[in-house]
Amino acid sequence: MNNPLLTPSEQPFDLPDFAAITDEHFTPALDAAEAETRAAIAEITANPDAPTFENTIEPLELSDEPLNDVLGPFFLLAAVSSTPAREKLQRAFSPRLSALSSDTALDEALFERVDTLWQQRDSLDLTDEQARVLYLHHRYFRRAGAGLDDSGRARLREINAALSEKSTAFGLNLLADEREWSMQVEDLTGLPTFLVDAMKSPAEAAGSDKPIVTLSRSLVVPFLQFCPDREARKKAYEAWTSRGANGGDTDNRALAAEMLSLRAERAKLLGYESFADYRLETEMAKTPDNVRKLLQAVWSPARAKAEADAKVLERRLHADGFDGPLEPWDWHYYSEARRKEEHALDEAELKSYFQLDRMIEAVFACANRLFGLEFTPLDVALHHPDARAWEVTRDGQHIAVFIGDYFARPGKRSGAWCSALRSQKKLGGETAPHVMNVCNFAKPPAGQPALLSYDDSRTLFHEFGHALHQMLSNVTYSSISGTSVSRDFVELPSQLYEHWMEVPEVLQEFATHAETGKAMPEELLERVLNAATYDMGFSTCEFIGSALVDLEFHAGPPPADPMQKQAEVLESIGMPRAIRMRHATPHFAHIFSGGYASAYYSYMWSEVMDADAFAAFEEAGGPFDPELAKSLEANILSTGGSEEPEALYTAFRGRLPGVEALLKGRGLDDVA
Repeated sequence: MNNPLLTPSEQPFDLPDFAAITDEHFTPALDAAEAETRAAIAEITANPDAPTFENTIEPLELSDEPLNDVLGPFFLLAAVSSTPAREKLQRAFSPRLSALSSDTALDEALFERVDTLWQQRDSLDLTDEQARVLYLHHRYFRRAGAGLDDSGRARLREINAALSEKSTAFGLNLLADEREWSMQVEDLTGLPTFLVDAMKSPAEAAGSDKPIVTLSRSLVVPFLQFCPDREARKKAYEAWTSRGANGGDTDNRALAAEMLSLRAERAKLLGYESFADYRLETEMAKTPDNVRKLLQAVWSPARAKAEADAKVLERRLHADGFDGPLEPWDWHYYSEARRKEEHALDEAELKSYFQLDRMIEAVFACANRLFGLEFTPLDVALHHPDARAWEVTRDGQHIAVFIGDYFARPGKRSGAWCSALRSQKKLGGETAPHVMNVCNFAKPPAGQPALLSYDDSRTLFHEFGHALHQMLSNVTYSSISGTSVSRDFVELPSQLYEHWMEVPEVLQEFATHAETGKAMPEELLERVLNAATYDMGFSTCEFIGSALVDLEFHAGPPPADPMQKQAEVLESIGMPRAIRMRHATPHFAHIFSGGYASAYYSYMWSEVMDADAFAAFEEAGGPFDPELAKSLEANILSTGGSEEPEALYTAFRGRLPGVEALLKGRGLDDVA
């Protein structure tokens, strides 16, 4: 077979030739790539020469390149265009990849060579970057079970395989629940035109002549904001929050319990008190207690603010003739009405100023002013017709390829994320990255501009902050490239970049009306910025609720019933009754099919730094201060994981931050 995954691409910049790739190519390509990777590992361990950095660590760094060339395109397609055939491949590949990972991590001969280098590190004359890479490889092997006896290694293999398979199943179950639910909307009363138009796209795909609301966040949230029909809101909200908990083959509750038990067993096997202790050892937080201290410092003012807001919203509910308490499916609706009244902000009016194409221009323009990057559209074959690509250059030099896939569609994983089809490195030749942002914005009818909410625009900037971390990486070794940093540091560049969306001069230039082309009026701009922390009690509570449940799931004995444990944690902190976790256990993909187990808190840990880091710009020459932008790139964006994050942040800011900037940024610093 002439397999495009195993031959050099003829696409510009060696991009995968998606036009030529079919599902039938993946299994034989993985067979070949796995064989090549295993052969590379065997060559390292069979080397009769004494281990050196050059004959052990460097070939180890390059050993998984064949796999990346195959799995990068595969996992992209599986995430953004899932089909039964691709889901079957995912289930088949999962145990194979787990076995390969375990075979490498538990290879005694390989670890012996790495450990020998570690013991000799002071006499090896390594560069700082090489010393860091050696440290990280040695730490990886130690934490992966290299020191276990035969029975321990055998059990660890079983645990790793089971976790890999269950994690894959969790994500596919969630995708199935999201894909299979929709609701035709008969009564469009109260729904703004932008929402009705957005609901037509999934209706067309489903062959319906009536608008449809799906479980895409870009549809269900505005539906909850504007639908005056309380029963319809309840139906949509309960469907959205019960993903993964509907019984049958796609129910994730048993999987969650099994995974928590397996993680706890693995941690004990490796000598840790709990999975959280194991996981947090390599993070900035270090311990579960440090995470609790941060979350609790923010919880009290957030809860107080949310409880005060709930009373106001409940009065509105009663004024509409509904008895009883405010319910979770009421919050968005009455909060939107209150925002419109108190801040004179109408979401429909506001959306007209946040066009996707103009916000992409804004993202690029800020990157140009800060870092000198230029973006030129590319005419290349991509994985889906909706996706688009740009060449990224600086001073005429190629830096990266950036790909954006922005619209929701059936078979696409929910949420937003950044990934690299290829990471930056210098070992084995200069390799420029291929970086991708994936979002799930509502696709407009043909010929109409895509309009974003304020939160959508923030998401666009957030994910591009991750992309900058990948694109501006300037290291030798791929294992420390780009976003290869601790989980509670990786969100710093992304959350920091969000701040530029709210810079007045950025909004004045790029927030232009979809019909008139006129800039957002200064008076409206002022109202938008004044309302930036509106409803922050709600959003902070739903986040911290999720973060604390995640932490307590992993910080002690695994719960036999995760749903009961979830309820106990939320009760213990006094979760307001009208607010639920942002991600309930059965659809908490971050921790059960992503990389955030015990680390969902990391968004808030990074927020402490991003608030403080942007304050540095405000204290200097303004948001585009050139010297500070150079420092940000030199000390954080280009360095990847080449140093401990504390050292990188201190090099940029001169000190580590406190929680005060976060509370101020969320408008919670003056809450009693």
